[in-house]
Amino acid sequence: MQNCAKIIIADDHPLFRGALTQALVLPPEQDENPPLIIEAGDFSETLKTLADNTDADLVLLDLAMPGTRGFSGLVSLRSQYAGIPVVIVSATDDPSSIRRAMELGASGFIPKSSGMETIRQAVQSVLAGNLWTPPDLELGSENDPDVADLISRLMSLTPQQARVLTMLGEGLLNKQIAYELGVSEATVKAHVSAVLQKLGVDSRTQAVIRLSKIGADALENTA
Repeated sequence: MQNCAKIIIADDHPLFRGALTQALVLPPEQDENPPLIIEAGDFSETLKTLADNTDADLVLLDLAMPGTRGFSGLVSLRSQYAGIPVVIVSATDDPSSIRRAMELGASGFIPKSSGMETIRQAVQSVLAGNLWTPPDLELGSENDPDVADLISRLMSLTPQQARVLTMLGEGLLNKQIAYELGVSEATVKAHVSAVLQKLGVDSRTQAVIRLSKIGADALENTA
């Protein structure tokens, strides 16, 4: 592992966070510079942890934590912390899900079924500045023009718009979003309007439905 890397593990299952930590933190005799691991159990905690650790070297992100819906959490993190690599760690590891995660800005995708050595190698590779996906896996290309268009639209969101979209996916009302972001309801309404316009939809419900087209619902149920 590189010198004292700071890694945030964002997953709502304590046992799996522990397994990832075990894979990454070796005994001192095997690793002179073990990484510093910081854990987060939901998306809100992940954002707070990142705000307090903007020097983090890597985020390992589960796609199905409380507070996020499918790929919306990835979009939000990539918008707000573009300089910090995000690696998806998920039980959903079909080629289309992996490809879409990478197109949305992930630096890697590690299936939860991976062995400890594979996880460690993947993290080392991303920390070294590379992209990592399961070897010998043909990701192919996006054959759904609607999905390709949606990915392009999602990448155009500002950090605050991406955060608002994540909250819309959770069913939060404007008043609740305003409280979470510390802004006025009028500001939230403006953000919601901008999000709807960028996604090419007319309502919050349509925005959530459109987001599900890139696998949000399936990932939420299985990741």
